[in-house]
Amino acid sequence: MPILRMKEVRSMSYEDRRKKLDELRTELSRLQTMIRAGGAVENSARIHELRKAIARVLTVEDETKLAEAKERDTERNKQ
Repeated sequence: MPILRMKEVRSMSYEDRRKKLDELRTELSRLQTMIRAGGAVENSARIHELRKAIARVLTVEDETKLAEAKERDTERNKQ
């Protein structure tokens, strides 16, 4: 089961997405550090899930930026 679904990410505000992205990156960093230190991770598939969740958030961020840029270009061309 995914940590975040695209529907959930798209419904978040910009600040919420940023906060969630920081949380996910922090957790991923913690797990990767544990592995490098030679420790055992309870759920090694969690790393894969975290990476995918981070990618989902970044994808929505890019989509939002592209949509805003497209709107600005459209408005500029109309003037």
